[in-house]
Amino acid sequence: MSNILFGIAVLILIALVAGVIWSAAVPERRIWPPPGRRSWQYRFTWGGTLAVSGISILLLLMYWNSWVFQGQLRLAVGIPLVVAGVALGLSGVATAGLRNTLGVKDGFVSAGPYRFTRNPQYVGNIVALLGVSVIANALLLWITNLLVILWFLLAPLAEEPWLEEQYGDAYREYRRRVRRFL
Repeated sequence: MSNILFGIAVLILIALVAGVIWSAAVPERRIWPPPGRRSWQYRFTWGGTLAVSGISILLLLMYWNSWVFQGQLRLAVGIPLVVAGVALGLSGVATAGLRNTLGVKDGFVSAGPYRFTRNPQYVGNIVALLGVSVIANALLLWITNLLVILWFLLAPLAEEPWLEEQYGDAYREYRRRVRRFL
């Protein structure tokens, strides 16, 4: 059963990564960011994300502490990563608002953590996922989390042209001042 769940998660993640690559390559037919909350692109992205999140929780529970990082050091490394990542990600959500977070245009944001990184939610999520992976010590979770991280690394390539279309010179100036990640 767990291999089937893992396979489903990997297939969904490959589709999501392919969708963001497509969006960067063919922006006039982009999947991410979606054109609206009722679009198939929105349902595809967020439905896939929710499915992978649920499967990842199951993989975490099924394979807890089954890989190479034995001992309590993994907790000392992983917990601070999770706390820092979640804090940064949530501060990004709080600053940008839920609609912007979901990929629906709701105003240009350059305050809060967006002063230091154009993608605080992605950076926070990456750090948190690495921390969860270290703590859980489960190979299959590492694999799915690395695919999610790949999506987070590629998503700005699709988002930035869209943001430039939406916010013009304000976004171009912001992009010149603030780094993509760190």
